[in-house]
Amino acid sequence: MTNPGQPLPWPAGATSAASFTFDVDAESAVLAISQAAESRLSVMSHQAYGPRVGVPRLLGLLDRHRIRSTFFVPGMTAERYPEVVRDIAAAGHEIAHHGYRHLPPSSVSVDEEVDELDRGLDILEALTGSRPVGYRAPMWDMSTRTPDLLVERGFLYDSSLMDADAPYELTVEHHAESLVEIPLHWALDDWEQYCFLPDISMLGPIQTAANATALWREEFYGLHEAGGCWVLTNHPFLSGRPGRAKELGRLMQEVVQTQGVWVATMAEIASHARSIFDQG
Repeated sequence: MTNPGQPLPWPAGATSAASFTFDVDAESAVLAISQAAESRLSVMSHQAYGPRVGVPRLLGLLDRHRIRSTFFVPGMTAERYPEVVRDIAAAGHEIAHHGYRHLPPSSVSVDEEVDELDRGLDILEALTGSRPVGYRAPMWDMSTRTPDLLVERGFLYDSSLMDADAPYELTVEHHAESLVEIPLHWALDDWEQYCFLPDISMLGPIQTAANATALWREEFYGLHEAGGCWVLTNHPFLSGRPGRAKELGRLMQEVVQTQGVWVATMAEIASHARSIFDQG
């Protein structure tokens, strides 16, 4: 199903690519795990912090460092916070698809997966006026059906898999078309560093922002040296907190100022990769 990812030639002679991405899960991430959490006001308030406070703070950071980013938005979040989605798009950032109820595709039937895809697409297109070209599976947990469904809906790229350091062509059985896969991995996700929700997500001690960014920085320089593509995933309800956002801003400045790094949206990276793949 996949072709191994090799280092790509990057625009303007850059050595590597980098993208700051945000999953605006809000309440959907918790409700997908436990619908009963809806009655837990403290837990819901923890998630609502993302769109209410975290997103505006992060938009300010991105503007300060002149970074265009990609925000992966579940349809449920878009329905609850339409103005937040419009604000993200108005600031010049890419809006990409992240399911509807944040249900992992591998956990649902084919009919449910189709419904999650189509509902999310319709909501995001109605809010922004543009149909998303990118997809990231909730919980990064694609089913074996997902690539086929994405190709049928005209997606340009996916970012859910972890088997390469650079974008590659994800071929899909029975289709002439393919997807660009922009790989990621769990070490470059703030969930593993910060997320503590009693009875829902208790991965371990909550890390300091300095510890989290130290890990992300190491991965950045490693991928830069390898000519790869560094994709950082943050959640506004986690990394939008003041101390964490301040440290993230320092990392943004360091990445932007590193010579030979092309900082771009996921759609820009995918379009560049697609043009190379199409040349054969």
